[in-house]
Amino acid sequence: MSKAESADLILKLYDLRRETTMREARSWIITFFPESAADVMQAMISPETSAYYRMVVSYWDMAASLVNHGAIDEEMFADAHGEHIMVFSKIEPFLLELRETMGSPKMLSNLETLIMKMPDAKEMLAGRREMMKRMVEARREMAKNA
Repeated sequence: MSKAESADLILKLYDLRRETTMREARSWIITFFPESAADVMQAMISPETSAYYRMVVSYWDMAASLVNHGAIDEEMFADAHGEHIMVFSKIEPFLLELRETMGSPKMLSNLETLIMKMPDAKEMLAGRREMMKRMVEARREMAKNA
């Protein structure tokens, strides 16, 4: 794979992220803070959130698959994206239970493989969860004071 081919696929992934419903789904997942596997399951089945959850999570697992299989240069992908880390950080604490409950041992395995290769991945994911909670809380405070 050439750098130009990798860049082309990254730009195509970016275009997919700009689609209206995908933007809504991405906005929703930023505010989604599951406290348990049951919370994730509820998001998967709720008529209000199911499509958003599935759209974002499957998108990033698909993108990770392209990287893991060499269709996209891993370093270039990492330089261009960070949202997949935030998405996975929300699901990761419950992933084993979700896989068991769903009877799907490979659920999000592409995303997990890609992210867990990163240095200090577990600590990075925990830090990302805390950062996102602080950002959402700051937004709430700003809205309250406006």
